[in-house]
Amino acid sequence: MNCNHHRSQGPVLQLAALAACCLLAVACSPRPPSTVTSTTARQSNDPITIGYSNWAGWWPWAIAAEKDLFANNGVLVQMKWFDGYVESMETMAAGRIHCNSQTLNDTISFLPGANGGQVVVLVNDNSTGNDQIIVDRSITSIQDLKGKTVAVEEGVVGDFLLSLALQDNGMTRDDLIIKGLPTDQAAAAFAAGKTDAVGAFPPYTGTAKRRGGAHVLVSSAEYPGAIPDLLVCSGDLIAERGKDIQAIVDTWWDVRAFMEANPDEAEAIMARRAGISPEDYRQYKDGTTLFSIEDNLEAFRGGNTMQSMPYAAEIMANFMVETGFIPEKPDMSNLFNDRFVKATVE
Repeated sequence: MNCNHHRSQGPVLQLAALAACCLLAVACSPRPPSTVTSTTARQSNDPITIGYSNWAGWWPWAIAAEKDLFANNGVLVQMKWFDGYVESMETMAAGRIHCNSQTLNDTISFLPGANGGQVVVLVNDNSTGNDQIIVDRSITSIQDLKGKTVAVEEGVVGDFLLSLALQDNGMTRDDLIIKGLPTDQAAAAFAAGKTDAVGAFPPYTGTAKRRGGAHVLVSSAEYPGAIPDLLVCSGDLIAERGKDIQAIVDTWWDVRAFMEANPDEAEAIMARRAGISPEDYRQYKDGTTLFSIEDNLEAFRGGNTMQSMPYAAEIMANFMVETGFIPEKPDMSNLFNDRFVKATVE
């Protein structure tokens, strides 16, 4: 699933002080991911392909696929599961899928992207504890990480959370030995005692915690508003098939309604998609806060707090340039489109 958090000086101080609430990938799937051969979806009867990967806030999309909720809203959608979160973003940036599930900071990293650029049309959730830096029993502070080996998927969520925590404590990634691995492999390496710490998210946090003495050093709960999880679509698709994008956003609310009305069945579907048990799923619920329509409206609105995604994006982009995540601040003038969320309540 993600990537973003903050506290100390500069943008990090603003992130913590102003954050109030607002504002990632591997599993055994009951059905293998399909192959996408074209992203030409100019005709309303052509399927729109949405990518998603292993993050608790995106597991609900499996309900839409399994219960045919997209069809109920008159849109043909092909959900494409990615075993690797980074692969999903690379595929989206290359224009080989129409929409993808991404965090805000990672979307900024992959701007502009093909096919008219990447545009945020929906906020699925905010990470409120599920993104974690997990360490062995000998490490009790951020300073203890100096000279230690940390396994993390470089350039994305866990790495971003790590960088925020380091900056808060006057340190940088250069103070550590970074072992770049996909999140599932990173968690497995830590569990096997091959690294001193790991950046992970569910369900891989569960893998990491199998190691005796493993404990959470830092989590997204300490950086509210830093990791919003989104649905991002290509600008060309929005221009050509706005009605279908509206149907997709509307389907998300149908998914949420299904979850409320059928909690046991919903949890079983999501757990299967994630490759975990329903019991394991339940322990991740509090660490991911699903956004309501009202939360979405507030997130898209302009402002000067972290409740505003446009404001948060500026703070994040500045932080990412300062810490070397991206070489320069991208053009974000077309990053957000709130019309589909607004249409839900009009």
